Amino acid sequence: MSEPKLTAKQKEAIARRADGCCEYCRSQARFSPDPFSIEHITPRSKGGTDENDNLALACQGCNNRKYTHIEARDPVSGNLVSLYHPRRQRWADQFSWNEDFTIVIGLTPTGRPTVERLQLNREGVVNLRRVLRTIGQHPPIDSDQV
Repeated sequence: MSEPKLTAKQKEAIARRADGCCEYCRSQARFSPDPFSIEHITPRSKGGTDENDNLALACQGCNNRKYTHIEARDPVSGNLVSLYHPRRQRWADQFSWNEDFTIVIGLTPTGRPTVERLQLNREGVVNLRRVLRTIGQHPPIDSDQV
């Protein structure tokens, strides 16, 4: 049996809600060489649904690395904890930028393992952030970060 597809209108609404940025690494779709997709925060294989509250805009790198993971080990405590949930948590409460806004820093037991599991500081993403910063296009500013 085929699974229901999201409509173009749903996808557009989710992208608009995310201000066109990956809800994990904050990459901007308009500058990305890779496609963005709608990601299930809790995968269907783990009981997630297609409800808007379970969907996030994600770059291909974050989506691929998250895959079906919803937990990871906090590198500080060693505890198994839930990964960042963009509908239930504010990005700015879990993460921060370093002084030149090129590196995402995990601030909490949720943020730290999310940075590691999704590799939010992948070389290509950091390089793109550096270039965009020089032309005043990074970091993206949205209501969730301020």
